[in-house]
Amino acid sequence: MNIQDFTTHPFTKLDQDWAILTAGIEGDYNSMTVSWGAMGTMWGKPALFLVVKPLRYTFEFLSRHEELTLSFYDESHKKALAVFGSKSGRDTDKAKETGFTPKPLKGGMTYEQAKETLVCKKLFMQPLDKANYPECALPFYTPEKGEAGHCLVIAEVMEIEA
Repeated sequence: MNIQDFTTHPFTKLDQDWAILTAGIEGDYNSMTVSWGAMGTMWGKPALFLVVKPLRYTFEFLSRHEELTLSFYDESHKKALAVFGSKSGRDTDKAKETGFTPKPLKGGMTYEQAKETLVCKKLFMQPLDKANYPECALPFYTPEKGEAGHCLVIAEVMEIEA
């Protein structure tokens, strides 16, 4: 699919529909559900903006690889996406538990069940300074929810697999 032909609902695509972020390459990758982020243009390139907590296992793969994908699924896969968001790849084979089939791509990994996958190259990654968070963000960082802030990841969208 031509990147310029990709259309979506920007205020529900991540927040309500969710997606799976997969960082790494065949043989060395991990995936997690994400619901916060944006898509647009950065530095003249089609870009994906995501935030990931450093305590997440996928963060380790983001730190050592430039390859990442963001894949979207039909509503029928919502329970599987919940597993990818609530269990750690440190101690769970999420693909096996959900029945998802890993699929290597040139530039990353996705799953056969994905209806669309954005294949990306990491451009930038930096922790967000919690001292600068706006008031509306603070309820998301209570001790019960974990004190760790997020790291901003900006990635160039190289292609879209549909």
